[in-house]
Amino acid sequence: QAHAKVWHLYNDHFRPAQRGKVSIALSSHWIKPQHMTEKNIKECQKSLDFVLGWFAKPIFIDGDYPESMRSNLSSLLPEFSEAEKKYVKGTADFFALSFGATLSFQLLDSHMKFQQLESISLRQLLYWINSEYNKPQIFIVENSWFVSGTTKKDDAKYIYYLKKFIMETLKAIRYDGVNVFGYTVWSLLDGFEWHRGYSIRRGLFYVDFQSHDKKLMPKSSVLFYQKLIEKNGFPPLPENQPIEGVFPCGFAWGIVDNYIQVDTTPTQFLDSSVYVWDVHQTKKLIKVDGVYAAKRKHHCVDFAAIRLQISLLQEMHVTHFHFSLKWSLILPLGNLSLINHTLVHYYHCFVSELLRVNITPVVALWQPMIENQELPVSLAKNGAWENAETVQAFVEYARFCFTSLGDHVKFWITMNEPSVKNLTYIAGHNLLKAHAKVWHLYDKEFRGSQKGKISIALQADWVEPACPFSRSDQEVADRILEFDIGWLAEPIFGNGDYPEVMRAWLHRISGVDLYNFHLPYFSEDEKKLIQGSFDFFALSHYTTTLVGSEKEDAVKYDHYLEVQMINDITWLHSPSRAAVVPWGLRKLLKWVKSKYGDVPIYVVANGIDDDQNMVHDKLRVYYIHNYINEALKAYTLDDVNLQGYFVYSFNDKTAPKYGLYSYVANQYEPKPSLKHYREIIGNNGFPGPETPELLCPEEVASCPECRFRTRKSLLAFISFIFVAFIVTIFFITYYSKRVKRRYK
Repeated sequence: QAHAKVWHLYNDHFRPAQRGKVSIALSSHWIKPQHMTEKNIKECQKSLDFVLGWFAKPIFIDGDYPESMRSNLSSLLPEFSEAEKKYVKGTADFFALSFGATLSFQLLDSHMKFQQLESISLRQLLYWINSEYNKPQIFIVENSWFVSGTTKKDDAKYIYYLKKFIMETLKAIRYDGVNVFGYTVWSLLDGFEWHRGYSIRRGLFYVDFQSHDKKLMPKSSVLFYQKLIEKNGFPPLPENQPIEGVFPCGFAWGIVDNYIQVDTTPTQFLDSSVYVWDVHQTKKLIKVDGVYAAKRKHHCVDFAAIRLQISLLQEMHVTHFHFSLKWSLILPLGNLSLINHTLVHYYHCFVSELLRVNITPVVALWQPMIENQELPVSLAKNGAWENAETVQAFVEYARFCFTSLGDHVKFWITMNEPSVKNLTYIAGHNLLKAHAKVWHLYDKEFRGSQKGKISIALQADWVEPACPFSRSDQEVADRILEFDIGWLAEPIFGNGDYPEVMRAWLHRISGVDLYNFHLPYFSEDEKKLIQGSFDFFALSHYTTTLVGSEKEDAVKYDHYLEVQMINDITWLHSPSRAAVVPWGLRKLLKWVKSKYGDVPIYVVANGIDDDQNMVHDKLRVYYIHNYINEALKAYTLDDVNLQGYFVYSFNDKTAPKYGLYSYVANQYEPKPSLKHYREIIGNNGFPGPETPELLCPEEVASCPECRFRTRKSLLAFISFIFVAFIVTIFFITYYSKRVKRRYK
């Protein structure tokens, strides 16, 4: 009633001269059903009625309280007279909304939730207000979130909440038709925060409460909000727009499977036993004891599983297939005293069949897995990579693989995605030496005859400073890149030693009693051995991470590297919460080029998980399309020597939720993303009307046996025609003579 009287006062006596507007600012939360049932949906409506509708319905609808409040509170809720209803109704020139952590959520009585779930979706609240209150003009008069009271200038968490809320407001305007005409950030500077006191901050300006003059400093959020106001929102950035163009001739289009499906079940044709078919009684084959047929050699056609996998790969139209061998199964004892010849023969058949259909095998000697790191048990139990004996064991294993498979495999990976998160510094040291020794082994003893290439494949996710205006955050991002990628890359592709950033940082924290981290040193001979032990730079890339210097969330803070992991809640995320950030791949490729020069680069794994209930596979289609387009930008605009791109992964059986083929009830079904990837491969990129035509020479199969097979087939066909011709002539001559005799 007080509000209504003031509105009428202004409307009757001041509006004609002052031409202003008057309303009431109402605070609200947003709530969503715990389960999508009619009862829960009504409870959500009741929750909003009790918080926002209590004041909004009398003013914006009919002058009276919501019916849900009347039925629940009965006599506790006062009655409006008919005159009061008319007086209160319509006393607002716009809908002033406050939406934030304190008023909207933290001070909300738990009973007001009616056992439903709170949500910070401002867009949904705006849509509800628009629908519930006759499409009013809306002015957001207070909105923000908060950060820890210890956060000073680099308030990245605050920035990303602000970005989310303003982005949702823009979506409500653009897509939902909501009439929002203003937005106000809460608040200008840090202060006393209700029941939270000084334990949190929500100001754009930092206030040093301990200083005598309460010194003010602008936070990163000030710069963010200032830029946003200048641009009046989020206009498309030129660097994020898709481009048209194609990749070079011979570009490697691939698919990845961690490990191929090995099924060495012998075919019935290898069984030398003789059987009798009991056609009268059991209708089954009965083995004849003591009688055996002649044994024959194993042939690749005996493995039915290979034919299926090859046919699925052919459907993709890929040129390369990347998989890892299983060291623990090939040499179970870790040495040549026991060799799984059946498995080696299977691998030999698989790669030869790949070559027969003109798919190049890309084979990794070792890929760490959870169980025993995929090492032979004897090595895993004796220190794994921390034991120097593992280095020599790996060299002997590699020699065996080069000898057994090298005639068919021309594209080798020594180690695929060694996880730096799980490596000790000693283990990483030995791993680098093992890689280098294997590279030199191949270079000296096998390259001349086998004509292949070999390198290491590193996992390389991009790291971006959470506050783009913060020098401290940039330093943190640079440090993480060196620890995550440079640790293993710098000795091989750089100067033969670990990154100076790593040494300096570990030296600094080792001075603190809590830490004692020792990064080993290479001898000069070892530096020479490791430096340059590559033919290309192979990397796996999946997502991008934001990092900051200010400690905000203890759960996501790394005390060892003094880094705060930040989440941009406006980014698209997969079901496993992996961020979809296509431009991160381009930045990574540029970083590799700037650090290690014009080295040939292969993205040997890039993929996203999906929800297996999603039929249309839209997220992966979007992911593949945009990541490949960013790779094209790196090649076209940044002159990165990019020579190949591989999607992760082949199928859901070996990599659940990541496959381009689903696997249900022993059946493989192509997902829509497979078709989309195949189209990109067919176009060799994203050609447009103005893209010059790229004339590429046809590639000849590199299979050494394929030409022999072709000649053999041709000779067989010619022999068949010749024999058929002789037999035909014979019968013509024979019957001609018989006819002549009859007439005589």
